[in-house]
Amino acid sequence: MIRRSVLLTLLMILLQSCGFLSTPKPPTIDLPPTATPSPISTRSDPATETPQPTITSTPAPGFERVLIVSFDGLRPDAIAEAKMSNVLSLMQTGAYTFGAQTIMPSVTLPAHSSMLVGTCPAKHIVRWNQYVPENGYAIGTDIFDLAHAAGLRTVLVSGKEKLRQVTEPASTDYFAFVDDTDKINDPFTIEQLAIQQILKDFNLMLVHFPNGDLKGHDHGWMSYKQIKQYGRDDEAFGYILETLKNLGLYEGTLIIVTADHGGHDTTHGTDILEDMTIPWIISGAGIQSRQLSTYVHITDTAATAAFALGLTIPPEWDGVPVTEAFGLPVEERDLPVCK
Repeated sequence: MIRRSVLLTLLMILLQSCGFLSTPKPPTIDLPPTATPSPISTRSDPATETPQPTITSTPAPGFERVLIVSFDGLRPDAIAEAKMSNVLSLMQTGAYTFGAQTIMPSVTLPAHSSMLVGTCPAKHIVRWNQYVPENGYAIGTDIFDLAHAAGLRTVLVSGKEKLRQVTEPASTDYFAFVDDTDKINDPFTIEQLAIQQILKDFNLMLVHFPNGDLKGHDHGWMSYKQIKQYGRDDEAFGYILETLKNLGLYEGTLIIVTADHGGHDTTHGTDILEDMTIPWIISGAGIQSRQLSTYVHITDTAATAAFALGLTIPPEWDGVPVTEAFGLPVEERDLPVCK
């Protein structure tokens, strides 16, 4: 334990000496208007299946890397309440919606599977919400599969071990988790693990902050302690952004900030708006600064990441790229996405 503490101390001193762990200065910002989530549209013919999405013929933007940041359990109204200055700054420079929708069941592992596999639970079959290795992995080609097969470097840093079951180990060049609930004194934090991988560079990375969800279960959604935790998570996220900037990688990175689900009281998992509605924020070179009018679904995260990296989207995916954010025409789709 002493040896691990010494090693951690040496690492922190090295990173600080290089300027990578300097605390980012919160920007001075006016809070954007909070969009009221719209109920899910039912415009579809029940006798027909959802058409398979196809990528637009417009040339893909061609980002060098995509960073997906998932704040577990984050309701859109918690962002301003927690004064998440780094997230709010990305909203000002990028595109966002406070009315994006997750899947049923609105719980962590199935929702992250839809986020990264790009399909509804009926296709990826992940309906359990614990780490159950004997259940295997989500079915289907996920965004990590696509990126790794294209020779891109993939990274998954999670606050819960169960996210390992979203994608096979062979599709991630690096996977690590930090679980504050397992009573093990983990030597690194989520942001420290992410920074280590940024130093090696990456093409696709998911960073998952778990503790807002844990505080919600312990103290309630939108409670003082949950809000304080999201503020701390945002500060940790700021270290990651600062590292990208210090290394000259920020301009070539598309950043997507979102959540797996919301919550109410001390729980989630239902189909009420508080559980189903999530924020979806995208920022990067060429992204239009606007509040999105497009309907955004959690499955669109994988499709948008693939689009940004110039990867071909599998025809079985239910998600589509959020092209409005790039200033491109929007494809019509039948709703709801997951029936």
